Amino acid sequence: MELQKEARTPRDPVARLPGASRSQKPDEEERREGGSAPAATALDAEADGASVDGLWELPVEPAERRPECSRCSRPQKVCLCPFLPVHPLHISTHLYIIQHPAEENKVLRTVPLLAACLPQDKCKVKIGRRFSEERDPELSTVCRKSDTLILYPGAEAANLEEFILDSPIYPSTIIIIDGTWSQAKDIFYKNSLFRLPKQVQLKTSISSQYVIRAQPTNRCLSTLECAAVALSILEKNNYIQETLLRPLQALCSFQLQHGAQIRLSKEHLLKNGLYPKPMPKNKRKLRKMELLMNSIKI
Repeated sequence: MELQKEARTPRDPVARLPGASRSQKPDEEERREGGSAPAATALDAEADGASVDGLWELPVEPAERRPECSRCSRPQKVCLCPFLPVHPLHISTHLYIIQHPAEENKVLRTVPLLAACLPQDKCKVKIGRRFSEERDPELSTVCRKSDTLILYPGAEAANLEEFILDSPIYPSTIIIIDGTWSQAKDIFYKNSLFRLPKQVQLKTSISSQYVIRAQPTNRCLSTLECAAVALSILEKNNYIQETLLRPLQALCSFQLQHGAQIRLSKEHLLKNGLYPKPMPKNKRKLRKMELLMNSIKI
């Protein structure tokens, strides 16, 4: 009985009998002296296991999601509908958003705000990473039309404003890819359909107002901002850009008032010696960082 009083679990550093070697394990010490601690430990472990097993029998309550607004897709308590147009904007251009699946569940995404401002038959969102004629005949037909454009920057992309001045066929449809830059690049280059339309880009000096999400450079715009600029050019109506940017400005303002921080672009951080991570060792990535520091568009 005295040995049982002195017994400790293996985790207790005091569980060492007088005269015992430090190299001996507590269980070995107890067995050497004929104690019953291992049996007691086994019973305790069995009891702990039974109590843990009992947790699996407890009912699991499903996590309750906050009620969302049916129009802006924001939680009702932070609904942005007051900043949306009363009626969808009247436009003649058809807009197709190709959204990477990872963007669909992000809390601060901008596509729902964009779609809430436009007529349903003028703004369609296609979610996925791979598209083909078999998977999406509608999108395939759109990409093959001569009056369809795709907004994606690059050496072969024409300036949108200049293109519509010289084009004999006025564009009726524009496609925009929604995702991070790496996701957009993957979608554009691994779907042959998206290289069928005329490739265009925006030549603008405006900086992104989507300040709660970091961008690679100061000139990179969110999907909503790209659509706002492109539609204002195609529709020849600056009011469209102002109207589409209003809910984005409200979203950023609200987030900043409730603890969010302004996210500076990677370009700004590099130029000012504020980039928190070490420079990459990979030569290709290092070259991209150098281009950002020198303000060369990649």
